[in-house]
Amino acid sequence: MFRTALARQARLFSTSPVVRKSPVETVKDAAKAVDRTISDAAVKGIETGESAAQAVKEALPESAGQAKGQAHEAAGEAKGKASELAGEAKGKAQELKGQAKAKVQ
Repeated sequence: MFRTALARQARLFSTSPVVRKSPVETVKDAAKAVDRTISDAAVKGIETGESAAQAVKEALPESAGQAKGQAHEAAGEAKGKASELAGEAKGKAQELKGQAKAKVQ
């Protein structure tokens, strides 16, 4: 009978791992969780920086000759666009001139 009563009490009395932790261990666990969160964010930031640096390296010319070539190409495109716009303006001016002559007559 004494064993039965002791067994019932043993079953009713239980502890969980959380209860067995000391306050110091609880603080350590919380600090580990915070540290993990911060380190994950730092790793993401570093990876983003590396990908941005790679994109910049790919966009920049590799040599001075290549840079000059790109500059000349851009200048040529700008000159072409300017002459195209000038031609359009001359065409529009001639058109307006023709309309004005037609109205005068």
